[in-house]
Order: sequence, then C-alpha cells, then structure tokens
Amino acid sequence: MDRPLLLRLGALAAAAVLAFTGCSAVMPGALDQPGTATADGTGPGVTDDTVKVVFVGVDLGKTSAFTGFRTADAGNLPEQVKALQTWINAHGGIAGRRLEAVYRSYEASDDSPAAEEKLCNQITQDDRAFAVVLTGQFQANARPCYAQRRTLVLDATLVATDDATYARLAPYLWSASYPGYDAFVRALLKTLSEQGFLTGGSAVGVVAADTPANRAVYTALAAPELARLGTTATVAWIDTTDLGTLNAGLNQAAVDFRSKGVTRVVFLGGARLASFFLTTAAAQDFTARYAVSSFDNPAFLVNNPATIPPAALRDMVGIGFNPSQDVPDSQAAFPGGDAEKQCLDLFAAAGQTFKTRENARIALTYCDAALLLHAAAKDLGPNLNATAFAQAAAALGDGFTPAAGISGGLGESRRAAGGAYRVLAYDTGCGCFTYRGGEVRFD
Repeated sequence: MDRPLLLRLGALAAAAVLAFTGCSAVMPGALDQPGTATADGTGPGVTDDTVKVVFVGVDLGKTSAFTGFRTADAGNLPEQVKALQTWINAHGGIAGRRLEAVYRSYEASDDSPAAEEKLCNQITQDDRAFAVVLTGQFQANARPCYAQRRTLVLDATLVATDDATYARLAPYLWSASYPGYDAFVRALLKTLSEQGFLTGGSAVGVVAADTPANRAVYTALAAPELARLGTTATVAWIDTTDLGTLNAGLNQAAVDFRSKGVTRVVFLGGARLASFFLTTAAAQDFTARYAVSSFDNPAFLVNNPATIPPAALRDMVGIGFNPSQDVPDSQAAFPGGDAEKQCLDLFAAAGQTFKTRENARIALTYCDAALLLHAAAKDLGPNLNATAFAQAAAALGDGFTPAAGISGGLGESRRAAGGAYRVLAYDTGCGCFTYRGGEVRFD
C-alpha cells in the first residue's frame, strides 16, 4: 500500500472514529441521591402486569459507507428483540410480569453527548423503561444519565468500565456478557508477560483512551506492573472527544513511539483505538509488535485489510473473552456451550438464524441481558426494582454463564458476568486469530 493512500486512510480513520466509537468514557460523579435506593416496591417502567425493557442497536450503515470499513451483518435486530420477548413471556416473564421489549435504533454518524442525552431522555422519560440494554453507547454522559434516572443498565458495550464506576453507579450498572476492566487489565498484562511479549528492558508504547476509568486503572494497575516487569513504558493518552485532537494524538503517538525506540504496543480503553492506530502508524512508517484483546475487536482487524495493514497483525498476542468477535467458527465450534445453544435455539424458534457466530454477536449480548434479567427477577414478585435485582443477580454467582462470553463471573461485588478468558493470537496460516490453551479465570 503506498504512503499517500495510507495518509489518506489515516485521516479518514481519524475522521470516522467518533461515529464508530464515540468518546469511550464513563463520566465520574455520583447519583443525585446516593444511598436512597430501596429493595421494596417497583422501579420505573413496571406495572402489575408488565415491565418495559429497551434494547438499543447502533446503525453503522452511513458510517460504513463513508469509511469503507466492513462489519459482518448482525441480522434483523428488531426481530431478535421480539424473539426474546416471546421466549421470556412463555417462560414466566420478568418477576411474573409480561416483558414489553422495545427496540431503539441509534445512528452512529450522529453520535455526540447531545445525541446520547436525547436517547436517554427518550428511554427514561418517553418510554419509561425499567431497564435498557446498551450496545455501542460510548459517550461520557450515557451511563450516569440512566443511573440518575434510576434505570437499570445492562451494558453490552465493550467499554472500559472499572470496578469504581460499577460501584459508583450501583445498583444500576451491569454487564451481562463481559468482564470488569480491572480484572481484564491484570489478566492482559499477566498473559503478555507469560507469552514473552513483555520482557525486561523492552520499550513499550501504550495507546490509551483518555477517560477517567482508563486513567485510574492505568495508574493503579498497569503502570506498576509494567515497571515491575522492567519495561520502559511510554503512554499516549488519546483524546477522542474532538476530531482534531484525536487525529493529532494518534499521529503524535506514532512519532513519539518511533523516536523512543518502542518495539511493543499495548492498547487500553477499547474504542477500536487499535484499528485506527494501525492505519495511522503505517502512514507514519512506524512498525511494532502489537498486543490484542477482545476490546480491540480482532475480527474487525481481519475483516478490513484495505484499511488495516495485514502485516501489522503478525505476531499479535493477548487475551480474548468474546468468541463472536475474536475467532472464526473454524477455531471454536459454533454453536458452543449450553448458554450459546440456548440463545441460538430461542432465536431459531422465531425464525432468526445466523450463518456464523460473528453474525450473532449482537443477538447473543441481547440474549445475555434478557436472560440475566429473567433469572435474577424470578422470585422478586412485587419488589421489581434495581436494588432487589442487584441482590438477586449477585446471588446467581457463576451460575449465570453468558452466551457471548466464557464462563460466569457474578457474585459478591462483581457486576460484570464475564468470568474467564483464553490466550488469543494471530495465525498467519489461517489469516485469523486463534485461541491457545484452555480457559483461565479472571481474578
């Protein structure tokens, strides 16, 4: 690929990053009246007979047409939501109430804090939802907005949400599919060390989304561990809230890494920074060996050779906890475990089938959210509210296994259901990412 084209692609990637990812942040702060939530009574969107849950789907059509990025077809999301409603209501509903499932589409190309606030207002004020299932809501004001309105959030977004944020927004914020970010960072760095990616004396570059959660985890966990391993780390904090600063940050990171002799690069914070940095780095003639994780959407890296240099994928290694966006079906049987089979069966009963696991990536997270709500609310009866849900969900422990993840991870103070990961590596033979070894529990 010639340098002028790479430069244009780098600019294009930077210009499009917000449409794909938003700000990838969780705003700090507390609820309006912390500590006032009660386990008695009902929450918003709950009547004697029904409970309303909104499922958000992100429309990437305009953004994909503009950027040329390819994403696997996720199927008919509204019909998938209907299938979940049908199954839930045929199996006791939510705390004995009929599930009223609503689908809302969110246009990625219009993403902004104002658009997120508008969506939050629609869901909490117009829809009066008890719970919302988020996919791709990265703006800083999204999760706090729902929590402040006492609306349960079942987050299906690969966003850096640390333990402190889950605690601050408790009992409203949960992930039914993915792990907490603190445990993820510990597991990633441990694995990179074991795989020989991080060695004493190596010069490591960290491309990090500049968010409060990401900074906190980097300071408390990543920086000390990188120092303990004897590496020389250079962190590039990428401000994704403004197109100009984003583009400048990505380019400056590549320049700084090259000047400091960086030979290894790690991505922290999600937001598909890996995709956009790889394009920018190529335009800057910077090359390195890269770490990878589910937060970087490995399948997306493979699916876009026209914009992401395939050579950059060579020798990538890291961890994966989301098979639908990690590896092709040739590397992990589809369908897999009981949780995935249950979700695929209930969708199939409603005529919703999927050629590959990647095609089912959104449907599986929707299913996780619906089934977690169904399981935790089973015995709540008249007291269907966020606090009662939180107590019941924690009691499920590892008994709840996400279809989109690997093993269960709830219990005690854990509010993210992803409980395990596998070593993930790029294989030049298949031109794909593969898993190595068995499952490893997040600590």
